[in-house]
Amino acid sequence: MASKHWVAGALTCLEESLRPVPHETNEIDWKISLSEKKDRLIEHLIAFANYPNGGFLVFGVRDGDGQLEPVDRDAVAEIANTLANLGRDAVEPPIAIDHAVVEYRGVPVLLVSIPEQRHKPVHRRGKSVEESWVRSGGTTRKASRQEVGALMLNSTAPRWEELRASGLLSIDEAVDNLDLDTIAKLLQRPLPQEKDALAAWLADEGILAPDGRGYYITHFGAVAAARRLERFPALERKRIRVIRYRGTNKVETIDELVGQRGYAVGFEGLIGHLKRVLPHSEVIEQSLRVEVSVYPEIALRELIANALIHQDFTVTGAGPMVEIFDDRIEFTNPGGLLPGKRPDRLIGATPESRNEILASAFRRYRICEERGTGFQKVVQSVELFGLPPIMFTVMDNAFRVTLFAPRKFAEMSQSERIEACYQHAVLQYLSSQTLTNSTLRERFKLHDKQRNQITNLIGDAVAAGRIKRKDAGSGNKFAEYLPYWA
Repeated sequence: MASKHWVAGALTCLEESLRPVPHETNEIDWKISLSEKKDRLIEHLIAFANYPNGGFLVFGVRDGDGQLEPVDRDAVAEIANTLANLGRDAVEPPIAIDHAVVEYRGVPVLLVSIPEQRHKPVHRRGKSVEESWVRSGGTTRKASRQEVGALMLNSTAPRWEELRASGLLSIDEAVDNLDLDTIAKLLQRPLPQEKDALAAWLADEGILAPDGRGYYITHFGAVAAARRLERFPALERKRIRVIRYRGTNKVETIDELVGQRGYAVGFEGLIGHLKRVLPHSEVIEQSLRVEVSVYPEIALRELIANALIHQDFTVTGAGPMVEIFDDRIEFTNPGGLLPGKRPDRLIGATPESRNEILASAFRRYRICEERGTGFQKVVQSVELFGLPPIMFTVMDNAFRVTLFAPRKFAEMSQSERIEACYQHAVLQYLSSQTLTNSTLRERFKLHDKQRNQITNLIGDAVAAGRIKRKDAGSGNKFAEYLPYWA
């Protein structure tokens, strides 16, 4: 068990406490055996859970002089079970402890790790927050009112992704519920072979939350890596749905596919399914006919990743959806925009997510970049394919992005043309360039003879307040334009 990632730190603390003069420190407390005073054990657990970076109980070191006395197997089991039960049942919020038996100076000792809790103050269950303890001068004492206040100021509520999605499991049971081979491929690294090393790695990744008696799969672990999301009742409604309709409304459904796997491990399968069912067109490349999707794949990837990452998981009974119509695809996720965000300022916006752990993981899995360039890539691919502009729709408790099928300039409405003009101006601005008559004609795939149509459109976009002249003194023929906010 010495392969556990925290053991090296515990041994360093133990060594420092025994030299040059044996003394207990704020990070470590010596014990010979399990005390019958359960209240005092609870106070030690609370104090270490409130202490920065947590601390350790070491069984096998005598109080006072620091002499080593070996612990036996029966004592280890009793101590571990007792402390795990106290951490779960007598403390608020519950503490998940871990333990390891190591040989130190030729003597087997039991190390018990009590991690720092983000949600403070940790206190006695059923009591007020003033029933808190802290470490000071190598001892455990009751926290003062000022210290309780300081703990509250340094408290962080757990994120949704860190909460438990499963009951307590053994490492084998947890691994059986997760597609870790795919996660390892996404990270381009081998899985640890030893169980303790694997458990430590999964804890570091945020996939598992260790407890002294086993492991919990976190919400993040489940939504990212589950073999079957339906095994997690609280997450079953968070499976992504892909619905195809006949025509341009929802009257007649062709079929519906409900995702079974976690978002990360099932992402490529979802993209593959969409590429199979979406319409294609034939083009000739090097004298060969090739079928090409009418929707850019990069746009599909970015918009699906956006819907998965930015959804509000606290909205019950709803999950992300991809709805396919004859003339468009709608990507909808539960939850509105974050406060301060505006639909027309999303392209190139500073990245911000309500699910930071999931967003960071998707970046490490190389599914998305988490740099705020997602919508910028979508707009760029939309222009390359000659599609109408994407549309953002903020609903009561959801957010939708619509990707339209190809339509010629003459088939677009005036409002669509103006929005395409604005999105092109944003794209040019983010590339340190400007919108001109020439660049907008190229965006719409129009001939030079249609210059006047584009001039009129630019004038309409200016009148609508979507773009503005960069330099009012230049002539109309070579005028440059910026987004209204630039």
